[in-house]
Amino acid sequence: MAMDGDILFSIITPSAGNRPNALKNAVASAERAARFAGLERNQLEILIGFDGVRGQAPACDYPVRTFSLPGDHNRGHGVRSTLLKLSGGEKIIFLDDDNVLKPCSLSRYMRHREAEMVIGRIDAQLALGQPWLPIFDDGPLVRPGNLDLLCLCLSRRLVVDRCGGWRFKGEFDSCQRNMADWHRRARSVTVIEEVVGIFDAGRSLDRAALSARQKALLDGLVSERGAPLARHAPRRAPSLALA
Repeated sequence: MAMDGDILFSIITPSAGNRPNALKNAVASAERAARFAGLERNQLEILIGFDGVRGQAPACDYPVRTFSLPGDHNRGHGVRSTLLKLSGGEKIIFLDDDNVLKPCSLSRYMRHREAEMVIGRIDAQLALGQPWLPIFDDGPLVRPGNLDLLCLCLSRRLVVDRCGGWRFKGEFDSCQRNMADWHRRARSVTVIEEVVGIFDAGRSLDRAALSARQKALLDGLVSERGAPLARHAPRRAPSLALA
């Protein structure tokens, strides 16, 4: 059972507002994980930032705060920056609206509550040519294409207090640069092999709401199977993007 007290986890979720079913699925996964971890209602908050649109909060037994933010349309970077400033949890988790948390994720993170950065595995087989991220090999763990925000549970002290929140908002590789910065400045890093999330779990739940990365991925898969296409889009590592 989790200890009573202030907010333990803040879930940061940017949304373009065009994937309501995927968003509902993401929020439901966070609720399941909170119940599995034995969290009290006041120990989890879910912050959803709608990028330039008005959206509706999915039903959830834990607090969900929604914000209709000015249109940033920058792969969720500006939304994450704003939501971080509004969050109050001891730990930060980034959950995009087309991803889900595994039921065991929060309880796994609670075992390593003292670590400023916890890196877990995610199921990436729906989006990549390999089943998991990160790949544990001889290369650097934190490198382009080997880590997604969904892999991380981060201390607020690290992300907000020492690193100043979400940085590099105007850069295409903002996610990668922030993750590298957090990893470099973290005073304690714990790597676990348990699977804590599923990447792209909600991509097929809403009609005509695929991101540019997801469209390129599906075009590539169809092309590999021999169907005629106007162009062949190569597979790419996760772009860590909202749209």
